[in-house]
Amino acid sequence: MITWFRKLTQTWVAKVLFLLLVLSFGIWGIEDTVRNFWRETAVVRMEGASIEVPEAQNAARRELQRVTRQLGPSFEPEEPLRRAVAMQAVENLIGERAQRLEATRLGISTPDAAVQEYVFSIPNFQSGGRFNRLILDQWLRQNDMNEAMFLQLVRDDLQRIQLIGAVRTGAMAPSLLTNAMVRFEREQRIAQVAEFPLLEAPEPEPPTETALARFHANNPDRFSTPALREATVAVLTAETLADQVEVSDADLTAAYEARHSQFETPERRDLQQALVPTEEAARAIAATWTANPDFAAIEQAATAAGGGALSLGDLTRADLPIEALATAVFAAPAGGITQPVQSPFGWHVMRVARITPGSTTPLAEVADRLRREVALERAGDLAFDRANRVEDAIAGGATLEEAARRYAMTVVTVTLDSEGRDAEGLPVVLPVPPAARQEALRSIFTAEMGRAPRLAELRQAEGFMAVELKAITPPALKPLESVADEVRLAFLVDARRRYQEEKAAALLGASRNGASLAEAATAQGAQSERMGPFGRQPAQGGTPGLTVPPELLPAIFGLRVGEATMVPTRNGFAVAQLLEIVAADPAADPAALANARTTLMGQSADELEAAYQAALRARAAPRINQTLMQQVVP
Repeated sequence: MITWFRKLTQTWVAKVLFLLLVLSFGIWGIEDTVRNFWRETAVVRMEGASIEVPEAQNAARRELQRVTRQLGPSFEPEEPLRRAVAMQAVENLIGERAQRLEATRLGISTPDAAVQEYVFSIPNFQSGGRFNRLILDQWLRQNDMNEAMFLQLVRDDLQRIQLIGAVRTGAMAPSLLTNAMVRFEREQRIAQVAEFPLLEAPEPEPPTETALARFHANNPDRFSTPALREATVAVLTAETLADQVEVSDADLTAAYEARHSQFETPERRDLQQALVPTEEAARAIAATWTANPDFAAIEQAATAAGGGALSLGDLTRADLPIEALATAVFAAPAGGITQPVQSPFGWHVMRVARITPGSTTPLAEVADRLRREVALERAGDLAFDRANRVEDAIAGGATLEEAARRYAMTVVTVTLDSEGRDAEGLPVVLPVPPAARQEALRSIFTAEMGRAPRLAELRQAEGFMAVELKAITPPALKPLESVADEVRLAFLVDARRRYQEEKAAALLGASRNGASLAEAATAQGAQSERMGPFGRQPAQGGTPGLTVPPELLPAIFGLRVGEATMVPTRNGFAVAQLLEIVAADPAADPAALANARTTLMGQSADELEAAYQAALRARAAPRINQTLMQQVVP
């Protein structure tokens, strides 16, 4: 048998089998490499560079955080906005790569020394006129960045300044265009103006019941109920499930040990620091400080040695990024002076002005709160499991109310408008946290009649919500007797408006027939005033004590001399006739001329920069993988 096997191994069939066996084990060992060999991993491919999915995801997440911070904590970014943010983040990365490629092509480099000097000069990272590393570390944490990413950002910015600066210097502001801009902005006008406030209209005749009924019927948008929706809302949150979670004493003790740092108040030390460039100066300052704790004298000595001194305030050990410095500081007694410690920023000498001891809150004092927190955490996990069961129950034919009651969801049926009010205008209670109320209203008013309910995650609360639309009630005209006072008041206001509008229109018609507005107003018994000269903005010029209604200004600056116009204002109506145009002399206003030149040069530079960046992008020829782009959306 052994001889037979030995002969078999010499045949070509056996050799092929052994080769296949070796290859299969080899491929198995490098499975990930083989599997991804032909798989695209870059969301963007461009000439000479690429952008991988993780980098794009991080950029999109930071961009979304920036947008959310600007719009406030109540802002809830929906899917279209998230996609737009992701695309903007990718476009920013494409612009950075295209800029780097251009800098490389032109041989532009940014030395490390220039990057360091730029970072040290950023005002937001300074304290007492000197760079403070602690502030930079805090900024990096807030913006979800590490030091390498930040330095690359600075390097790119310095390269951009070199590239874009050269382009922007080509911006020009021709004298012809500058003079035209000053003439346009500084032109003033004089007009005759008559105003017809609603409050000056005579008291209208009381309306008859027939007139009120007709006015009520002709204005349904003003006297109708809002569109209402009746919906069943089922909510599953950690809050609603927390009472079903059992937390034993052993669980509580384990959670306390795992979160021990949350219940510890670390020791804090009020620190003063002197930072000088040499060890000799640092030792001299340490000796002086030990003999005399006067900080003003130390500030003078540090400045004389080419450094500086400042109070750092109350800090914990974690607030000191340099381990040797933290060790020296937290080994010193109150009032003690540390030996000089070297760092990349120079030589540090520290004084411990005051020590605030740390403390630990015992388990007994936080037991109730901790038990609730543990229950909520477990309830959050339970909510995901229950959500899957609810989905299965609905798919199996159960109604939303049946599934909700089976799995302890909070379920209510409400009738409300898009603002969350009922037909009487009172707020409707929804079974969601206040932060998620607007999200719930959007879900109710985007639900479709007849569509099976689906559980959706509440972004503003840890949980899920499902909506089943029951009915849509369109706006309905309220009975006249229920809104009689409101209709009567609106009728009288409308009568006043109609009266003043007719008077203003009659004055406008008279002034268009060749008569001056002042004469026509006198003939009608109305008052008019000569106003001006005034500019295009309400604050530019004008007659003291007289103010042109702001609604009139655009219309007046579109008239020729002698023409008249009429506009509704916030108080009623106004009629104006242009009397005179006061042209501006650019040569007589050098400040306006300089301002116009600066504005035009800035606009021209912006257009040049945009065109240059578009050209760089076109040269890089980026190709965006739309399939992988789906993974970038935060």
